[in-house]
Amino acid sequence: MTARPVAIEESMIRGAVEIEKTERGLVPHRLPRWARRQIPDRFMIQTSAESAGVRLAIRTSADVVELDVRARRIAADADTPFPPSVYEITEGGTLVASAGAPAGSRYVFTFERPSGEIVPGPGATVRFEGLGTGAERELELWMPYHDHVELLELRADAPVAPMPEDAALRWVHHGSSISHGYRAVTTTGTWPVVAALRAGVRLTNLAFSGNAMLDPFTARTIRDTPADLITLKTGVNIISGDAMRVRAFRPALDGFVDTIREGHPDTPIVLVSPIWCEPVETSAGPTIQDPSRTEEWSIAAGSEADVEDGKLSLRVVRAETAAIVERRRADGDERLHYLDGLTLYGGPDAAVMPLPDNLHPGPDVQRLIGERFADRVLAGFTTPLQRSRS
Repeated sequence: MTARPVAIEESMIRGAVEIEKTERGLVPHRLPRWARRQIPDRFMIQTSAESAGVRLAIRTSADVVELDVRARRIAADADTPFPPSVYEITEGGTLVASAGAPAGSRYVFTFERPSGEIVPGPGATVRFEGLGTGAERELELWMPYHDHVELLELRADAPVAPMPEDAALRWVHHGSSISHGYRAVTTTGTWPVVAALRAGVRLTNLAFSGNAMLDPFTARTIRDTPADLITLKTGVNIISGDAMRVRAFRPALDGFVDTIREGHPDTPIVLVSPIWCEPVETSAGPTIQDPSRTEEWSIAAGSEADVEDGKLSLRVVRAETAAIVERRRADGDERLHYLDGLTLYGGPDAAVMPLPDNLHPGPDVQRLIGERFADRVLAGFTTPLQRSRS
């Protein structure tokens, strides 16, 4: 049977907070338009537009599924070829198919030359075949976490309908490039997706590489997004960018939680402190590239003496975050929780599974963090009874 066009219904799209209709299709966004207008730098324009955690949730008996897309990826120049981007299909938490397609457009950006020029290019077709079992299946088609993706047309050789809504826990997560998935090979290897698939929850990933900065527009977006559980993993970007001192960090984190509580007065919120990162464990940021090495390798530009003067290190961020949670719980917010990031990836883990650039987890650590997070955090919130008692 020939694959025929299928209307892409907005109810098929998960992991987005807003869907834009274009002349040719639909663009899922992880920030609403009003928030996108407040983005303060060119790097975040692209990273917040990328499709981390965005997928199509469908029910079909199709053997062949095709998706036409127009995708954009960040690049250092306008010419260097890309490897194909990987699109994946999961069923019941298990990867069942993957296919490659090029990102035809690019966003030209480096921190040394931050032009942010968009170089438009052609669309592409993602084709999956051999899916059919003769029965209807509930499938999720995941977009590449590092691409901005416009959905142009869906085709299949059998009817396709949106996956029905279920009672799965709605998990909203905010974090840095580590949560966005940087250095993972594919989307299903990013730790939030690993965790969501393992625990059987519905993920909305509002992690933005380089930009977990406690921005008020991010807090307002989370405030307005339906959720049964909210997790916030912040600190490392603030240190890496040397964006705050202790004096600013304390009220900024309090205010971020205050804003979210306006829309989620009873929703469990877990503040997750940073995982192990040797350069800034006890020294202050910013993090910089080691000029003595040709490969990416992060070191701290600050010192322990800077921390004594009020700058932030990871050790300070963990202590401050834990103290804020303890105080707010004592004041009555018993649905606010703290998770030490070192329980997800700590010094002993680093000794046997080091970070490849001294800052970001490789694929092995992304998976480790996801599995631990599913078992140690999500498992405690995945039944109505546990949810009501959290």
